[in-house]
Amino acid sequence: MRTLGLFFTVVRRDAFLVVCGVFLIVVVGLALIGIHYTGYTYDQISDASLLPPSRAHWFGTDVNGHDLLTRTLYGAQISLFVAATGTIVSLTVGVTYGMISGYAGGRVDNLMMRLVEIIYSLPTLVLVIVLVTSLDGPIASLLKGAGLTQFPPRLVLIVIFLGLTEWLTMARIIRGQVLVLKEQAFVQASLALGQSHLRILWQHLFPNLTGIIVVYLTLTIPAIMLDESFMSFLGVGVPAPLASWGTLVSDAASLINPIRLYWWMLIFPGGFMTLTLLALNFLGDGLRDALDPRVRK
Repeated sequence: MRTLGLFFTVVRRDAFLVVCGVFLIVVVGLALIGIHYTGYTYDQISDASLLPPSRAHWFGTDVNGHDLLTRTLYGAQISLFVAATGTIVSLTVGVTYGMISGYAGGRVDNLMMRLVEIIYSLPTLVLVIVLVTSLDGPIASLLKGAGLTQFPPRLVLIVIFLGLTEWLTMARIIRGQVLVLKEQAFVQASLALGQSHLRILWQHLFPNLTGIIVVYLTLTIPAIMLDESFMSFLGVGVPAPLASWGTLVSDAASLINPIRLYWWMLIFPGGFMTLTLLALNFLGDGLRDALDPRVRK
């Protein structure tokens, strides 16, 4: 609560951060609520192909006659869902791994960090693309056999694997903080009183790590969103008829030609994605300032 209080204090003092926060709230509200009032559905096909913005279609239409405003808001749902869920996976793995490594120390810490360095050396995004395309069929059969046909298998794989590639930096940061904190007097006192290692980790060390975790949260969300958009741009991301901002930008790029420019296809989804990423990064900087005592002074 104290961390949130400091954050909102810093945000209120900076009009630009207030604008960023309001923009993110508006984007989420439009994606969850506003999409139901556009008059169209995200997969509704019509003969009105590639129409420029008008009263009937505020953002114009795409090559299949979809209303681009509806598709953009639906793309916001998918992009934000992938980013938020992947971030939860990343933070869960990274925080747990880093805390265990730093607290254990010695050979265990050395072995765990060597594993992190090995994974760091791999082209993780290429590996994610290979895994998603390879496991798409088997996971689809598995979900179908379990009666979970409402979950697109590729979307599930993207969330899991992108989350499992973004935990490395968090693990190293948390491990470094734990190495310092475990030498503090309150941890040594807890050990002398006979408290279990698990209790020390989650009741004494974890609360002192929440600040850095929240800061990294604001950096992981845009990172995963960018990775998903890049995969969708390459055609190995969100499957049709679903859409993310990356797939919409990919559709626009496929229509670029020297004869006619369908500018609305690129400007609106690309603009929403760019502004959202900028707002998240600026808010992350504000949160970092809120938690830095030197800046607060």
